Amino acid sequence: MAWTKTYTGDEPLRINKWLAQEGVCSRREADALIEKGLIQLDGKPVTVAGERVTKGQTLSLTDAASRRLDNQLSVILNKPVGYVSGTPEPGEIPAIRLISEENLSGSAHAIPQRSNKMAPLGRLDKDSHGLLILSEDGVLAKAIIGPLSDMDKEYLVKVRGDITTAKVALLRHGLELDGRQLRPAEVTQERGQVLRFVLKEGRNRQIRRMCELVELRVLDLQRIRVGPILLAGLPQGKWRPLGAKERAALLAAGAGEEVRSSPARREDRLRTSDGPRRERSETGRDQPRTDRDRSGQFGTKPGQGRPDKPRTGPKPDRAGAKPARPGAKPARPGAKPTAAPAPEGPSNRPSVLKGDKFKRTKLPPRERKPIK
Repeated sequence: MAWTKTYTGDEPLRINKWLAQEGVCSRREADALIEKGLIQLDGKPVTVAGERVTKGQTLSLTDAASRRLDNQLSVILNKPVGYVSGTPEPGEIPAIRLISEENLSGSAHAIPQRSNKMAPLGRLDKDSHGLLILSEDGVLAKAIIGPLSDMDKEYLVKVRGDITTAKVALLRHGLELDGRQLRPAEVTQERGQVLRFVLKEGRNRQIRRMCELVELRVLDLQRIRVGPILLAGLPQGKWRPLGAKERAALLAAGAGEEVRSSPARREDRLRTSDGPRRERSETGRDQPRTDRDRSGQFGTKPGQGRPDKPRTGPKPDRAGAKPARPGAKPARPGAKPTAAPAPEGPSNRPSVLKGDKFKRTKLPPRERKPIK
C-alpha cells in the first residue's frame, strides 16, 4: 500500500473529505477511486461514496490507486498571445493544443493526448501571455485557485498614460470591481511605462480593468510567476512537466506555509496608500511615524496639554478667512468664521468612477437678497 493512515479525529468524517484535507486527492477523485474499489478501510474495500471514517480506523490506498494519482499530468506552458486558456469559442485556439511532443522543452515521461482534460489553474486572457499551469490534479488546483488559497501571482504590465504616485497608490489599495473591494496589491513602477503587479486574487481581466480605472491603457501583459514557480528559461510556446518538488512547493505556498519576499522594496511595503511612512516598533507591528508623540497630546498626565477652564467669548479670526460683508450682523460668540472659497479649476484626482473621466461642475453664483 502506498498511502495509509489512521484517523484520530473525534468526530466521524466522510472519507472523500478526509482524503482532500490530507492532500491525497480531491473529493471528486476520491469518489472515483471508491467507485472502482481502490480505497480500503481497515483492510476492506470501501463501496459507498458517502461512507465515514471514525476514530481509530485505518484508511489505505491500493497500489492501483497510487499509480492512478501519480499519473496525473501537470505542465507549465509559456502561453503566447492569441491562445485562450479556457474553453474556446468558435474560431478560437485553446492553449492546450500547444502541449505536444514538438513543443516540449526538455523531457517528459508521457505526452498528454489531445483528449486530455487538463484545466488551467489561473487563466490568462487571449491578449495576455506568460506562465500558465495546466493540470488534472484536483489537490493542486485547490492550492492555486481554491477559495482559501493564499497564492500570489506576479505580472509585468506595459501601459500607456501618465504614471503618477497617486495612481500607483490607488492601484495598490483603493479600487473596487463589480461593487466589491479589491484585495491590497503590490504595484511598483519598474522602468519607463512598465508596472509590476503582485496579486493574490484573479478576477476577470482584473489588471486591465484596474488600469482603466486610473486612466492607464494596458499595451502588454505578461505573467512571470505563480507562487514559487518562475517562467524564466521557458521559451514562448513551449511547455515542460511540473516536477514533484515544484508540486510540493505549490501546495505549501497555497496553504500559506511559505513566506516569500516580494520584489517590491522594503520602503514601499512599509507605506500605506497615501499615508506616512511606517516603522517597525518594538512589538513587531508597523506604526505610523508622526510627530504627535512629541506634541504633548499623548503620553501625558491627565489635565496636561489642556486649558484648566473652558474657553469663553468669540473665537479669534482665522488667518486667511473671508472678511465680513459691510452691514452684516455680527457673528454670535463662539461661531465658526466663514471658510475661504475653494479654488476654481479642474481636480487632479485620478478617475475611479467606472472608467469615466472625473469632471467637476462649476455652479452659478447664488443670488443674494439685500438686507433690509
